[in-house]
Amino acid sequence: MEQGYIQVYTGNGKGKTTAALGLAMRVAGAGFRVFVGQFVKGRDSSELHSFARLSDQIIIHQYGRPSFVFTSVAEEEVPARQGLVDIKDAVYGGKYKLVILDEVNVAVYLGLLPLEELLEIMDNRPPHVELVLTGRWADPRILEKADLVTEMNERKHYYRQGVLARTGIEK
Repeated sequence: MEQGYIQVYTGNGKGKTTAALGLAMRVAGAGFRVFVGQFVKGRDSSELHSFARLSDQIIIHQYGRPSFVFTSVAEEEVPARQGLVDIKDAVYGGKYKLVILDEVNVAVYLGLLPLEELLEIMDNRPPHVELVLTGRWADPRILEKADLVTEMNERKHYYRQGVLARTGIEK
């Protein structure tokens, strides 16, 4: 199989998850299977409905609670740890060409996941598996191990004008 690489999408700008999910569509379109683990996310979002239609090629699981903003970080640790178990199965199980760890950088930053375990996955992934790690606050050691790093920088955002997340665009 073709060589897989490690990609990181980070920064405070919009588009990290969108870029990763766009890649998932491209990989599925090429006939490969994709696993998406969304950390610190547990709310209904439009991408879940789209990917449900492609469930034979793209599997998506959320490892967060619907009310993350209102709960303690400690309550988020259990779903995040389960997510890491599932990610390891996806990376090492031989079924997926692409494994996306959406918002994993945030989970590490908040202390929900140990950085060392994530670095170990990055080091030991099978050569054909492409990994994508998203989320702000990417640790410098993650960036160092990555083959591609894209930083999304916010220069202007309509949130600052009071526009809330819109269905089909941000959620």
